[in-house]
Amino acid sequence: MIRKYLSQVEAIDIVIDNIYVVKLRSTERRFDYRPGQFLHLALEKYDPTMPWPDSRCFSMQSNPDEELIRITFAAKGEFTKRMASELRPGVLVWLKLPFGELFDHGHDQGNCVFIAGGTGVTPYLSLFTSTEFASYINPQLYLGVRSAAYHLYQDDFARAKVINPGFVVDVTQQDVSGVINIAKILEQHGSGTTYFVSGPPLMIRSFKQFLTGHGVSGEHVITDDWQ
Repeated sequence: MIRKYLSQVEAIDIVIDNIYVVKLRSTERRFDYRPGQFLHLALEKYDPTMPWPDSRCFSMQSNPDEELIRITFAAKGEFTKRMASELRPGVLVWLKLPFGELFDHGHDQGNCVFIAGGTGVTPYLSLFTSTEFASYINPQLYLGVRSAAYHLYQDDFARAKVINPGFVVDVTQQDVSGVINIAKILEQHGSGTTYFVSGPPLMIRSFKQFLTGHGVSGEHVITDDWQ
């Protein structure tokens, strides 16, 4: 059920360049969502007698057992620049959630590969740090980042490895090794694997096209492309 939550900013931190992490607390009932889902965030006050105000979508990188929701955003467009300027601890915003069904496709948890470019890893974190992740068998993440400075989620990966000791993380630094090699990943894991792909739209489209063009069925390529 989609619900609206008046929420308070608990913290906002700039992690590198113009990339921010925000922690949000519901002022009323507890947040209710599933791993891999996303929300709409509105800066303007919501009036129930009026349409939902202008908002933007963000993946929830916290897991559903956590009291706070964490999101990451890059201050690039007009709306996200407003977020960077206006959000401070104590500020109230409106959230509408949950949306999406990234991990609700009935996939084989014994044969999964997760591929992410940059902050595209955030929807995966809500699964990786959830107790549900324990049921996955030898899951592997391929993460592409610009440089070592953009490898921002080591703490989340450490939590994930406690939940699932078989979890493997392979990081590609673009300034050292170029971009993620999708052909090599397919060669290693084969066409029977379920591939999750999240990141910039061009990466999602090209990786999906490559995988489906080389024997992977469309139902085994699951993308986080709600944007």
